[in-house]
Amino acid sequence: MIIDYKSTGAEHYINLVKALNEGRNRRATVITFGCQQNEADSEKIRALALMMGYSLTDSSDEADLIIVNTCAIRSHAEMKALSMLGRFKALKRKNPDLIVGVAGCMAAEPHVSNLLKNDFHYVSFTVEPNMLHRIPELVYNVAFEKKRGFIFGADGGDVVEGIEPIRTDKHRAWVSIMYGCNNFCSYCIVPYVRGRERSRASTDIIRECSALVACGCKEITLLGQNVNSYRSDISFASLLDRIADIEGDFIIRFMTSHPKDVSDELIEVMARRSPKIAPYFHLPLQSGSNRILTAMNRRYDRDIFLSVARKLRERIPGIALSTDVIIGFPGESDADFKDTVDVLKTVEFDLVYSFIYSPRVGTPAERLDCQVPREVSNERMSELLALQDEISQMRNDKYVGTVRRVLVDSVTERDGVLVATARTDSNKLVHFPARDDATGYFINVEIKRAGAFDLFAEIKE
Repeated sequence: MIIDYKSTGAEHYINLVKALNEGRNRRATVITFGCQQNEADSEKIRALALMMGYSLTDSSDEADLIIVNTCAIRSHAEMKALSMLGRFKALKRKNPDLIVGVAGCMAAEPHVSNLLKNDFHYVSFTVEPNMLHRIPELVYNVAFEKKRGFIFGADGGDVVEGIEPIRTDKHRAWVSIMYGCNNFCSYCIVPYVRGRERSRASTDIIRECSALVACGCKEITLLGQNVNSYRSDISFASLLDRIADIEGDFIIRFMTSHPKDVSDELIEVMARRSPKIAPYFHLPLQSGSNRILTAMNRRYDRDIFLSVARKLRERIPGIALSTDVIIGFPGESDADFKDTVDVLKTVEFDLVYSFIYSPRVGTPAERLDCQVPREVSNERMSELLALQDEISQMRNDKYVGTVRRVLVDSVTERDGVLVATARTDSNKLVHFPARDDATGYFINVEIKRAGAFDLFAEIKE
């Protein structure tokens, strides 16, 4: 069900906290770990903080409200978040009124929430990703009732609208089109912490995108755990087509896609509406071995994946493809790893995000006995990275001598020279000498040389 946040009772608690904060110069900071969806969630958390009468700060030392928005996709992300939380104990000692909250995927794991409740006594509350609208209630309970709160296992079946995000960039924006995941890959914690798939109404998404373009936004990235599973009154491909109809000079991106759900309709819409729909596609492989793909519950095989990649290359000339690969999934043999290497050689991805398998509590893969020794995974990772460096260099070399339109992300001064950092429509990172602060503008540049991970250019007259 799609509901307005005001109907949840959130506005009542927002007003109560705002009254408590009136005239007290209270400040809040939001610290984000993890994926783009977490970044989008943090923008809504910042909005709630402002609505409650807090001003925003980037300094936790200055803050009266700290909310850490966490990631649970790998153990390293959890350890980083817990380490940061440990540093706030001293801040709480200095400022007894400090409220420390934990949001995001870690907060939805019962064992983590219980750990924070029992061992991190200075943590005031936890709230899972589907329940962000309850943050004002939790803050009020801590500030007024002096009562800690730990929310997990809530229904989370609704799509809550009406919280206008406080965006960190004016020229780029994340727009969530759906939440949750139904795929249950055997290694992945996401369906357990973000719940089942729920799609926003297409009218709400198009209205949000139209407002962004009207305010000068130049790049909109549509977000979902599997955008191809978007189910509302129209398909994901039709949604892309309608957003591309919005008048204005802007680029549309999206992530992430599941290979089993990439439709011919989606590929055709991308081909027809390119370059407004960016010629870039993130297509997670995870493994090139059919045996491992089955164990991962990915529900496609090597041939299906290669067929999708081939269609994208054929229908959208110049498209850049990136992927995810997991090294050392339980039971992965040398032959399985070789299958993955063969797919990388066949597809020639522009970029590969590779990770060593990290067991997640509560997932089926965690219970498998055939864990791959860490030293073996490290060796395979080194081999894969060396191969992909060569492929990425080869792909980037093709840009040298061409003129590309890029969107400038930032301009910084280095040794007395202004240097712009930008991206092409195919998501290639580009650096070039700038004449002024062109952040948020499209500029034509000529690519002069290439590295494996970025391009170097000059402004084209």
